[in-house]
Amino acid sequence: DFRLHLNQNEPENFCRPSVDVLFRSAASATSGRLLGIVLTGMGSDGLAGCRAIREAGGAVFVQDASSSVIWGMPGAVANAGLAHKTLPLEAIAQEVVRSLPRTLSGRAASEAVTV
Repeated sequence: DFRLHLNQNEPENFCRPSVDVLFRSAASATSGRLLGIVLTGMGSDGLAGCRAIREAGGAVFVQDASSSVIWGMPGAVANAGLAHKTLPLEAIAQEVVRSLPRTLSGRAASEAVTV
C-alpha cells in the first residue's frame, strides 16, 4: 500500500513538488519494481530520479522530441542514456500496458498499475 504526501522541504531543481524527489522515493519503496515516465517539461527535473529508478532495476520511458511541447525534461533523461524507450505521446499508454509483467486481469494487474 503506497501513499504520497507533499512536504515543505527546500525546492529541488527549483521545484516543489519535484519529480526527482518522487522518483527517488518510489524507487526506494518499490525495490525497483517501477516504471518512470517523463513527459514534456522544462528543465532537467526527473534526471536524478530516473537514474535512481535505473539503479534500482526499474525502467524509464520518455516522450520523444517531436511530440513534446518542450523536450527539456525528457530530453535530459534521453541524452543521459537513462531512457529504455523514447516514444511519441500517443504510443506511451499502449507501451505501458504492453510492459506490464502480467495480464490486465486480477490482482497482479492492479498491483502493477498502482506502483
